[in-house]
Amino acid sequence: MTPVALSFPGDGALAGSVSRELRARVGLLEWRHFPDGESLIRVDDDIEGADIVIFASLTDPDRKALPVRFVAQTAKELGARSVGLVAPYLAYMRQDARFRPGEAIAASAFARFLDQCLDWLVTVDPHLHRIARLDELYRIPVSCVASAPELANWIRREVANPILIGPDEESAQWVAEIAREAQIPCEVLHKRRRGDREVELSAPDPERLRGFTPVLVDDIVSTGRTLAAAAEHLRRLELPSPVCVVIHPLFSGNAHELLKRAGVERIVSTDSIRHSSNAIGLAKPIARAVAGHLARIQTGAGP
Repeated sequence: MTPVALSFPGDGALAGSVSRELRARVGLLEWRHFPDGESLIRVDDDIEGADIVIFASLTDPDRKALPVRFVAQTAKELGARSVGLVAPYLAYMRQDARFRPGEAIAASAFARFLDQCLDWLVTVDPHLHRIARLDELYRIPVSCVASAPELANWIRREVANPILIGPDEESAQWVAEIAREAQIPCEVLHKRRRGDREVELSAPDPERLRGFTPVLVDDIVSTGRTLAAAAEHLRRLELPSPVCVVIHPLFSGNAHELLKRAGVERIVSTDSIRHSSNAIGLAKPIARAVAGHLARIQTGAGP
């Protein structure tokens, strides 16, 4: 039976692109709210025996998590053979340990929450800290799509004589992987915090950056302060205006405008989260990951 894609608002464009790759049918998913804020979910009722693919990038996770579970449970009640989730941005990854007595370990609690209603999960470049692999958290099969090949292709095509620059040591893993894919040089800035809202950045070898177009790369941009500080540092070094490439464009508040004011010439992102900066599509690698899960189910090998 043809797979059925059910998309939350904001994820329709990516769901449509992935569905075309999979030759899946896009089904009905309605999500509205009662006056008291409770969610009402309605899904396509022609899904008996079908494999369901839910699309929901988990920005604003407290608002979306329960509706995702309602969709999954409803699909199973209506006879779906399997239900998986494509969450290009996966929330609740930073709190992966109990840093102070009594704190919730949200990463493992959220994993249990999704485990209970899904048969598989596909995400993009999850922000792993002390956890080496996502399957250390999740009991269901998980696939982590790497965006590096798509980012590398875009940079090679769109930027003349680029050098990749990570805004801090935490970004080193992403920068090194993309640099290998693109076969271009890279550098990582050193970050020193000066209070909760200010950071000081420095390049280990500023002269190495001369003659290149700097490309700032980060996996998640929320407030934009670290990238803005990096752009301002490059400007003080009298380098060309940088291009900024982002995997997950959360861009809370005025983050996008902050980067522009800091001297970033161009800001582009993947379509893991819908934003006006989206320029790098992830439909093909996501479709390949989804197809792998569906193939195992269809051959009776399990989810």
